[in-house]
Amino acid sequence: MVQDTKLRGPAVWALVITGAASFMAALDNLVVTTALPSIREDLGGKLEDLEWTVNAYTLTFAVLLMFGAALGDRFGRRRLFIAGTAVFTVASAAAALSPGINELIAARAVQGVGAAIMMPLSLTLLTVAVPAARRGMALGIYGALTGLAVASGPLIGGSLTEHISWQWIFWLNVPIGLALMPLSRMRLGESTAPQAKLDVPGTLLISGGLFGIVYGLVNANAHGWTSPSVLTALLVGAALVGGFIHHGFRNANPVLPMRLFRDRGFFGINMASLLMFVGMFGSIFLLSQFLQGVLGYSPTEAGLRMLPWTAMPMIAAPISGILSDRIGSRPVVVAGLALQAIGLGWFAVILGTEVSYATQLPAMIISGIGMGLFFAPASNALMSTVAPADQGKAAGANSALREVGGALGVAVLASVFSAQGGYQSGQSFTDGTVPALWIGGAAVALAAVLALLLPGRATEKARAAASLPAAGSPVGDLPTGGLPTGELPADGQGAVPAGGRATEKVAV
Repeated sequence: MVQDTKLRGPAVWALVITGAASFMAALDNLVVTTALPSIREDLGGKLEDLEWTVNAYTLTFAVLLMFGAALGDRFGRRRLFIAGTAVFTVASAAAALSPGINELIAARAVQGVGAAIMMPLSLTLLTVAVPAARRGMALGIYGALTGLAVASGPLIGGSLTEHISWQWIFWLNVPIGLALMPLSRMRLGESTAPQAKLDVPGTLLISGGLFGIVYGLVNANAHGWTSPSVLTALLVGAALVGGFIHHGFRNANPVLPMRLFRDRGFFGINMASLLMFVGMFGSIFLLSQFLQGVLGYSPTEAGLRMLPWTAMPMIAAPISGILSDRIGSRPVVVAGLALQAIGLGWFAVILGTEVSYATQLPAMIISGIGMGLFFAPASNALMSTVAPADQGKAAGANSALREVGGALGVAVLASVFSAQGGYQSGQSFTDGTVPALWIGGAAVALAAVLALLLPGRATEKARAAASLPAAGSPVGDLPTGGLPTGELPADGQGAVPAGGRATEKVAV
């Protein structure tokens, strides 16, 4: 079988549109962290309010991701992608107009709803549009755009906060969202999976469970670990998550089939993703405030000094995508996680109220390279562990676990920070940050160990080949996350063209 290895028009447009959506969502996560001191000064609020400013977004994003993917499979991936972009854009404007911290948190939660519909479909739409032989390269570019958002987030957030106002970190999303909606309508092909079912009970179980756990963690230091509200939230949350797991084994069409976790590669990459985001987001939440609150940098100066860390994914992500095509995803993912764990440990060793920027620089570079080596190969590895019928749910599950990791990372590391230090002085802030960084580094190190469960290169190639339908096979209704459904090639004979991909309809 001859494979189409070029990125043609529909694939290029899919990469541009989905990459821009990923850029917008990733930028929104990190641009807020640099603005937290200014938001706290302007709107007031305690540490737990700042945590909810971040977690209101990541939590709703996380718990609705798989439901968003299922909505797209059922009612049209392009249609729901556009709808999610619209919700995200309107909520960004609402966040910019928020008169108080509670209104800001509410707007951030709605942003998460829009992102939960938009983001899992972006990966599915891109996977469908790009030939398998070039998927690693495309995901590398996709990862580089995410890396660009990571790189520019602290700098853009710092510059806008210092020179205009923190509200402009949200206004920035509005023109991007307004441009993406008509482009998606004109340039993305529509596809559905009519057999897809909406798992409302599963969505309610996991939403309630994760909210309870994160609520308990965020409020533990303010109210005490043994307070009735915290204990109730943690216990009820854990029970609901347990119910969700049971539901995933017993239900015929669960939002997340637990059978997928029987594959050690799927289990390994998802648990590694969860732990990586625990360490990364929790650490960035504290370090971005450390640079301003302890070392005295302005928001712009703090953003500039974080560039050696946050800009590295721009360089490393495309290279990692190419490497994963050649040597397999496992060694690249493990190396990336190991480097990031080393970087966070380095920060924990050198951090102090008088630490120089030159002393921090090696830790930033190492951590940034590690992040860049992780993103693209992790996505490639994920898709190689499941059948085409499960790719949509796999993408949603992995994105959800990453966001859950981010929310838990902020909650857990901020909890450690509060127990060991606080905002009273520079030394107190440092005393709280150092043990939190050790926890974050340990989480990423454990992620590197779990990534060893990924399949080797030979197995990965065999699975990728098996996921392509043979030339001459009928198209019919193709499964979730696979190719567009119910569409035949132009010759009408039901044969899949060379490259193993059905011809997509593109609205023009």
